[in-house]
Amino acid sequence: MRTVRRRALGAAFVFVTGPALQAQGVDAVQIVMHGNGRGAHACAACHGNHAEGNRLAGIPHLAGLPDAYLTRQLTHFRAEARDNPSMQVIAHTLTPAEIVALARYFAALAPPPPASVTAPPPALGIALAVQGRGAVPACAACHGPGGVGLGDEFPPLAGQSALYIRRQLEAWQQGRRPPGPLGLMGAIARRLTAAEIAAVAAYYEQQPAIPVAAASSKDVP
Repeated sequence: MRTVRRRALGAAFVFVTGPALQAQGVDAVQIVMHGNGRGAHACAACHGNHAEGNRLAGIPHLAGLPDAYLTRQLTHFRAEARDNPSMQVIAHTLTPAEIVALARYFAALAPPPPASVTAPPPALGIALAVQGRGAVPACAACHGPGGVGLGDEFPPLAGQSALYIRRQLEAWQQGRRPPGPLGLMGAIARRLTAAEIAAVAAYYEQQPAIPVAAASSKDVP
């Protein structure tokens, strides 16, 4: 297992919010479309003009994800706690205010439609998502029905690239991504087989994503 170099989070990286952020005049659209001029490439170059992602390349959509979640992930990249060389380099060039502004911008966008496929979702993926398996809890218990997400800790999975979801579960298995609240995702991923990972990833790619505000009002079974 490759050791991921980690740097201290917290005091060394203080976020600016509210009026202070506005006073700094951060232009999130400029960064998304053209970069920040200090080494951060345009976000749209990989994630799309509308942050819709690229399913075939395994690049996630960012549109409609919770801003606190996006802020936290960029912080992890900046601290090299989450393993992605390209995103680590980009995050290092972003100021705290730029990270917050980008997270808010992406969170306000409408998520893309689900993948257009003719085959039904795999039965194994449905079972894992809805019921779980033994020591593996149902994904819906934390990520909500259909993967719509719950709060800032458990982001939406619906409509994400199956390749991206599979790669993240493998990263958790290998310790290349922080395990999340209570260490849940690291422990769960290590209990999944390759076939289970592929099935649950395919299931969530086919689910319709909905805006975060609407998702937060849905009941959880």
